[in-house]
Amino acid sequence: MTATLHPPASLRSVMHGLPGVDKVGVEARAAALSTRSIKTTSKAAAIDLAIRMVDLTTLEGADTTGKVRALAAKALRPDPADPSCPPVAAVCVYPAMVPAVAEVLRGSGVHLASVATAFPSGQAPLEVKLADTRDAVAAGADEIDMVISRGAFLSGDYRHVYDEIVAVKEACGPAHLKVILETGELGTYDNVRRASWLAMWAGADFIKTSTGKVPVAATLPVTLVMLEAVRDFRAQTGRQVGVKPAGGIRTTKDAIKYLVTVAETAGDDWLSPDWFRFGASSLLNDLLMQRTKLTTGHYAGPDYFTLD
Repeated sequence: MTATLHPPASLRSVMHGLPGVDKVGVEARAAALSTRSIKTTSKAAAIDLAIRMVDLTTLEGADTTGKVRALAAKALRPDPADPSCPPVAAVCVYPAMVPAVAEVLRGSGVHLASVATAFPSGQAPLEVKLADTRDAVAAGADEIDMVISRGAFLSGDYRHVYDEIVAVKEACGPAHLKVILETGELGTYDNVRRASWLAMWAGADFIKTSTGKVPVAATLPVTLVMLEAVRDFRAQTGRQVGVKPAGGIRTTKDAIKYLVTVAETAGDDWLSPDWFRFGASSLLNDLLMQRTKLTTGHYAGPDYFTLD
């Protein structure tokens, strides 16, 4: 990835100089894209692509090493009865669980993501956030999902948010950085656009909608705004940044809506696990059930796949 692209000295002026978002237009566009249908042959390819885009996630206080190892094994072989089923993109866990997952994933090509920076609140001193990040990378994480300081952003202290992202990016070393905007707390589409550009200017490799820990997580209109941002950012800077909607995406039908939105908004260059991910747990099982239906003609029972 290229180095951080520094915005003009006055972040406030450049942030508020971004074009406003047409709320009615974005929501109408997202609604129209969600009605698109695809052919059965295309559906099979879309399901396999969606599986390869999943960041299989568990972020619970009750997580154990046994649970995360089992999740990592499932990431490698989502359907043990069907070796043609692709692995997922990554497993995402808390930093304390990284060593256990690293043992399972080592050498597989499946990425190991860890939330950091006082997830999900982000309410900790920068020194704590940086130590959290460095520890996760040292334990084996090759992707870090950080949260921005929403209080600072909403109070207009864009420089504080920018500087924290730059510092965390540096602490990541070779690991990729996904910046969680927590869009459900940002209030407006204009703020989602501003936060997206701010994160990209500061060096984010991905921008991510949500922690999954607040009532409003990923939505199609918000993801559409973020996809427009990465498309326009690449046109302006030449640097491509990924997008990760997370939280509340549970069905194959939902996943396909997102894939259609990616293709129609950012373009085919983003239709890859390198540039688009789903942060999810229950989504994978529905994808596997629909995949089985397409290949065998009938659904697997609800207890056929492990629950995460």
